[in-house]
Amino acid sequence: MEEQEAGRPARSREAFFGRHKGKTLSPLQAGLLQTLLPALCIDLSAPPPVDLRNLFEGGVEAVRLEIGFGGGEHLRHESARFPRTGFIGVEPFVNGMAKMLVALQVEPRPNLRLYDDDATRLLDWLPEACLDGIDLFYPDPWHKKRHWKRRFVSQRNLTRFARVLKRGAPLRFASDIESYVGWTLDHCARHPQFDAPQGSPEDWARPYEAWPGTRYEAKAFREGRRGAYLTFRRS
Repeated sequence: MEEQEAGRPARSREAFFGRHKGKTLSPLQAGLLQTLLPALCIDLSAPPPVDLRNLFEGGVEAVRLEIGFGGGEHLRHESARFPRTGFIGVEPFVNGMAKMLVALQVEPRPNLRLYDDDATRLLDWLPEACLDGIDLFYPDPWHKKRHWKRRFVSQRNLTRFARVLKRGAPLRFASDIESYVGWTLDHCARHPQFDAPQGSPEDWARPYEAWPGTRYEAKAFREGRRGAYLTFRRS
């Protein structure tokens, strides 16, 4: 289905399904979507920079991408932890983006840029071999088998990842859904440009270094599920 959005030509979303917006935004959140987001949002109508680091003020040494940052807990944690790394955060769900903007109004991050639409559009816009890492944490698992084709991990999107990642750069994937973990292991094993994750399933049960946790993860833990934390390398 085609959608017309302010400032964007109509184009169907390839890899974002489900609700675009949840509960009513507060006046502060709605205002920040109109004022702060345009200053931080990457404009895909402009040509991509030859050097992606030029998107960030003050200069950075590397650039990482997080797709579907939810409430932004991990993204804000990492951007504070690595001030010399530029971070691009993608979140098309309006309420998640609004929450991030409220946090950034209080604690600005000069090394953080945002994108509020389908991540495939951004991936297709980025120059080749420009990213030092991609994070995809707790994506929608689409539990019903007839909906598995909607999962973000696919051969087509892995090829997109491989195009924009530098050689040896990590693709990190976390999920609490066993079928999606197996799906991702299988897809990456069949893709010629990604190496298998090191370690055993016991190793994969350990969170990443300095992992801050997320609200979704905490909910999964309360419901008795545990996460798997996989790291694939661009070969």
